[in-house]
Amino acid sequence: MAFRPFETRISTILAVSPQPILKLTHTVLTRTQVASLLELYDRPHPTHPHRTIRGYDKAHALRTARMCVAVAATLGHALPRLRQFEAACLLHDMGRAGLDPVLFGKIWSWAREQGIPTRPREWRALYPQTAYGRETQAFIRQYGNALQERGLNLTPQVKDHIEMRLGFARRLKEHLHPVKSRIQALDIPWAPWMEKIMLYYYYPEKLEGAAFWMHQLAEILVACEQLEAYSNHRRGKDYYARSGESFNAAFAYLRRLTSRQIVSQQVFDRICRLTREGCFTTILRQARGGRLSPAEEQFLQTLPI
Repeated sequence: MAFRPFETRISTILAVSPQPILKLTHTVLTRTQVASLLELYDRPHPTHPHRTIRGYDKAHALRTARMCVAVAATLGHALPRLRQFEAACLLHDMGRAGLDPVLFGKIWSWAREQGIPTRPREWRALYPQTAYGRETQAFIRQYGNALQERGLNLTPQVKDHIEMRLGFARRLKEHLHPVKSRIQALDIPWAPWMEKIMLYYYYPEKLEGAAFWMHQLAEILVACEQLEAYSNHRRGKDYYARSGESFNAAFAYLRRLTSRQIVSQQVFDRICRLTREGCFTTILRQARGGRLSPAEEQFLQTLPI
């Protein structure tokens, strides 16, 4: 199925959602606030000043945020916090602003094939001698020649796309800092915890000792973002080198995150419950490009815990 233009997909997601999600989220952020936040993903082209690099797959961020708010609302988080949480979820991929999906896929699909760690905490687990925050540089030292043999010369753009994963915290800070005043102008108070939960998947250590509510919101973001990413046909095709998506694989990964204590059992159970109740069916159907098979619909309705 061909993908519709981005603007059409965004309008569809904003306007059409399963009723339970509308009840939970329609009073959180306005459509104008959501659209304005998503525009922050657009970046000026580094070598063509009159061109803009449109933010890649903003619909992923939007679908993730809608699921996150639904889960957080049912777990009792109050409206003022939900508004900030939704903003953080909408911007959770800002560390990849300017992404070229083809280049990103070439680097990281190859890394996965070679069993090379693709996240900072995984890199440090395998290479404990790497100084904290220097994972990008260590990757380039160790695998730069192999990348060049594959035709990927270590240009500033290639290094930047390595940084998008292994230096995500640094890159997120770089792209968030200039736009915080624009976020505040949208009547969304920015708080340090918002950036911390955006980093949780790659840097769980940044939430050590954090308040329970903050940790729970970070878990919700990780779980919902991964559920959407595992279901996202466009993302899978563009840079995960997937031949197809599987809800079974998506929920199996969430279970692994639960067993590793990245996601709590309470958050996982709540996502499963809302999935069975049909709250996420339309969102997941959109992630797939607009179609689910009867077997997939049945899987979501009877999802085992």
